[in-house]
Amino acid sequence: MAKNTSHSGLSPRKVTKETLIYLFLGIWALINLFPLYWMFTFSLKSNKEIHGDNIIGLPKNWLWSNYETAIKNGHIFETFKNSAVIAIITIVIVMFVSLMATFALTRFVWKGRKTMNKFFMLGLTIPVHVAIVPLYISFSKLNMLDTIWALIIPYAAFSLAMAIMVCTGFMQSIPIELDEAACIDGCGTWRIFFTIICPLMKPAVATVSIYTFLQCWNELMFATIFMNKIKTLPVGVQALHGKYLVEWGPIGAAMVLATFPMLIFYIILSRKIQDSFIAGAIKG
Repeated sequence: MAKNTSHSGLSPRKVTKETLIYLFLGIWALINLFPLYWMFTFSLKSNKEIHGDNIIGLPKNWLWSNYETAIKNGHIFETFKNSAVIAIITIVIVMFVSLMATFALTRFVWKGRKTMNKFFMLGLTIPVHVAIVPLYISFSKLNMLDTIWALIIPYAAFSLAMAIMVCTGFMQSIPIELDEAACIDGCGTWRIFFTIICPLMKPAVATVSIYTFLQCWNELMFATIFMNKIKTLPVGVQALHGKYLVEWGPIGAAMVLATFPMLIFYIILSRKIQDSFIAGAIKG
């Protein structure tokens, strides 16, 4: 009597295929995690190890003092707070303006709305660098240099076009019948917007929030030109670069302290981003 050698019901070919897929995914995960490992170990090494004695391996001497140096000389806590305040205010402004603009562009029929949408999309084509001189002159005349608004305003302006594009694609997938049913029940325009549309836009809000957060958190050029007394996190990391001697360990420590909040922010909102991509794929 013949014995069944495949208890799981899977053919050897399928088992081999799944094994190769998991092996590939495991290798790909290691490749993506390696920069985080390297940056963390980099932050705990001396210049001698970083320059060739021990580039990839674990530190021979775990120099936790590099973090103390980074916090003290780079004023990491202060610059961290400044960057966080600027990023949060910018995100709130971008989300409020983009959601209301998208609501007007997708839910109302009015003359010139297509032209207005094209006008917003022009923001995607404008290089950031061309705005430095006019912004500097304008902020100087308005006495806004070295204030957080000198960064919040351009950050919000250059993030708005992408935010409207993302929100428009997602809001168009929400059935218009929901608005009509709410209108029949006596809801006004503002109530429809805040109680029906906004809750359904959470995936798009998460996507735009992460995009805007990264733009604010990593930006260096505007922060260097428009600010003198108030320092953001990238400027604090740059300040650790000495004129004659560079201690790379503290710089690596500052990079770890600057990078990990972004990873945590992404992990918290990653599910919402995946939902927005799935919704867009179903709509397409």
